[in-house]
Amino acid sequence: MSAIAEAAAATEDCPQCLLGNLNWLLAQAHYALASELAAAFEPLGITPRGHSVLGAALTGPHTQKELADLVGLDKTTMVVTLDELEASGLANRAPSSTDRRARVIEVTKAGRAKVTAANKIVARVQAEVLASLGAPTGDVLLSTLGQLVRQRLSEPAACKGVRRREPRAHGA
Repeated sequence: MSAIAEAAAATEDCPQCLLGNLNWLLAQAHYALASELAAAFEPLGITPRGHSVLGAALTGPHTQKELADLVGLDKTTMVVTLDELEASGLANRAPSSTDRRARVIEVTKAGRAKVTAANKIVARVQAEVLASLGAPTGDVLLSTLGQLVRQRLSEPAACKGVRRREPRAHGA
């Protein structure tokens, strides 16, 4: 078989050819889950990213930069997200009591209500997705992904090809 014929045959087998590629599998799963959540959140008028930022902001007083690090957003995306949340009346930027240059993100009463409603949607969608794998596979997947994210994949590699937040300094 010629090299051209082999390349054509390999292309015909894709995405089958990618089923052993962890990056591709996680990207596909992320995209499908993110779009399902975005559709489920539409009636609430919130995005999955906005939900993540509000949820993280509820854990304590955080500056914009601290929230970006917690959620894993670059600073430009965080600014846009906070602008949207403020315009919707779900959050506001308040002066920090410890650093006059910094702003702390506060979740409004309406924002808290959105997080509560969105958390119910997340729980339902997540349960449906994991249940599709059957017991105990869904629980094992969730546990294993959590382990990867806390350990081997806890920090992104320094590179220019992926638009995400800057790597955090360990212990920060």
